[in-house]
Amino acid sequence: MPFYQSSTDEDLLSLLKLNDKTAFTEIYDRYWKRLLVRAKLLLNVEEDAEEVVNDIFVTLWRKRATLQINKKLSTYIGAMLQYACFKVLAESRRRRITVASLPESADYGTLQWLDFESLSRELEAAVSNLPERCQLIFRLSREAGLNDKEIARQLGLSVNTVRTQMHRALSKLKDALGSFFML
Repeated sequence: MPFYQSSTDEDLLSLLKLNDKTAFTEIYDRYWKRLLVRAKLLLNVEEDAEEVVNDIFVTLWRKRATLQINKKLSTYIGAMLQYACFKVLAESRRRRITVASLPESADYGTLQWLDFESLSRELEAAVSNLPERCQLIFRLSREAGLNDKEIARQLGLSVNTVRTQMHRALSKLKDALGSFFML
């Protein structure tokens, strides 16, 4: 184990791609606590934070053979954490908006509900097909409710880069969902 403890992240990643469980354990030991603290700060719910961190490591293990990390490992899993936390926050926000919160006088028929469900699925599929950075910026903006400056600060990007990525995301989503609105 001392060999693994003194290894660089890059060396551990190389070993991980070769299915080395000890290298994975070392990566886990190096980062789980930092990720958990950050997730708790973002989510304010310990159980959700633990689940997000576990999911990150499960994903890392499952995708070990195909990982293409161009930055440092810490940057990569930090971005994974932020994305996962914002996804949890967005899902939590969606759950709070229930049919019960709609005005009683509103008449929402089955067909309207099915159209809404269909559009929701189409939108999620289209967002999932966006490039990773574009998708992250879109979700931070639309699902987590952050403005351009907050997103830029969170991701270490310029505000112009965030705006450009949002423009690309919206353009691709418009193209992907255009046929839905033609019906």
